[in-house]
Amino acid sequence: MGKLFGTDGVRGVLNRELTPELALRLGQAIATYFGEGATVLVARDARAGGEMILNAVVAGLLSAGARVHVAWPDGYATTPAVQYAVKELGYDYGVIVTASHNPPEYNGVKVVGPLGIEVDRETEARIEDIFFSERFHRTPWHRAAYEVPREHRVIETYVKGVVEKVDAPAIRRRGFRVLVDCANSVSSLTTPKILRALGVKPYTLGCNLDPYPYREPEPTPSSLAEAAAIVRSLGLDFGVGHDGDGDRAIIIDERGEVWWGDRTGTILAEFIAEHKLPAAPKKLYTAVSSSKLVEDYLRPKGIEVVWVPVGTINISYRMLEEGGIAGFEENGGFIYPAHLLARDGGMTLALFLELLAKEGKPASEVLGRLPRYYAVKLKVPMDRQKALRVVEALREEYSGKPGYRVITIDGVRIEAEDYWFLVRPSGTEPVLRIMVEASTPEKAKEIAEALREKARRLAGG
Repeated sequence: MGKLFGTDGVRGVLNRELTPELALRLGQAIATYFGEGATVLVARDARAGGEMILNAVVAGLLSAGARVHVAWPDGYATTPAVQYAVKELGYDYGVIVTASHNPPEYNGVKVVGPLGIEVDRETEARIEDIFFSERFHRTPWHRAAYEVPREHRVIETYVKGVVEKVDAPAIRRRGFRVLVDCANSVSSLTTPKILRALGVKPYTLGCNLDPYPYREPEPTPSSLAEAAAIVRSLGLDFGVGHDGDGDRAIIIDERGEVWWGDRTGTILAEFIAEHKLPAAPKKLYTAVSSSKLVEDYLRPKGIEVVWVPVGTINISYRMLEEGGIAGFEENGGFIYPAHLLARDGGMTLALFLELLAKEGKPASEVLGRLPRYYAVKLKVPMDRQKALRVVEALREEYSGKPGYRVITIDGVRIEAEDYWFLVRPSGTEPVLRIMVEASTPEKAKEIAEALREKARRLAGG
């Protein structure tokens, strides 16, 4: 049997070959699983082909008896807005046509359960079984007369939900000026509104909907270089960069330095434990790709750090079962459980504004409290089987080797005294992901390049 769902969130058939035919069948499988008459909220991001895929998914959902509502305007909405609306407006589930942070030529489908969280692994497997066996429910003709209304409350409900969960008066008093880089996608509809509602003056970059974004959808130091230069040159308080569907937020401080999500997540977790959720279990959930600084900084403050496999779905369900103050990944996906048990770029931004308002210090000073490590991330093109071969070879090489700690929660993570690296197959692209962190930028780059060459040799063997 084939595989539909990746590890980075939940997406069906995430690739450059997501055809309308496949999307229609996926819609049929999803609706068959949830049952005839279930209500579903459907939306998409702004990438090319999105409307075509959305219409195909809607046709499949309708053919299997779903009662479909499409987000307004024109189906556009961020993933967090849809997730929040599913939970708050009482939908049985949601379907989002998006490839999130992935390159513009990709597209995919996310499935969201009634709690606003991507469906769990068991549900994925059951949908996949229906998809590949083609055991679709067929709605009789006399019950196929349901029209597809537009859901006008998605954006408004979400923006209001974010603003209500922070100290808006404290933020307004500071008169912040913030740059937001929306990657020419659907966060254009939400983040500027959140900022204005909080009394923040937004400066926008790429905040118009365009199927051909001005930068790669994934927010990274390289893709946010222009945004960082603008923050610095205009003397703004800070900036934020989103991905294609708005569930990630990467912060740029007033000096133009881009901070990975595990850095901002660590500072936000400390703030939430002290000021927002003091009665919650002092547990922080983060992916194995996050920095060792997370433990270095939070454990002395009495916060337990729980490591999980990459993919915020793993964080979401652990938090649902065990409780905690927050969860995050280094890529900018942050979860604030009092709002939504899923990553949310708009909520992350609002919390960071509240933190700065309460501390009265610039972003660089707040984030500068953290231990300093230097990270390098690389992607090496190869199929999954080759990537797994590389991971296994590295695991064998370092297992039992003196001076190294080997963690195999997801891929292989090797920890030494002054550096660590993670090598794992991507769950959403045909690449091997390499992440290195070291005490100096030179050492991080040297190790990363050596790993890239070794991975190429091992994959070709």
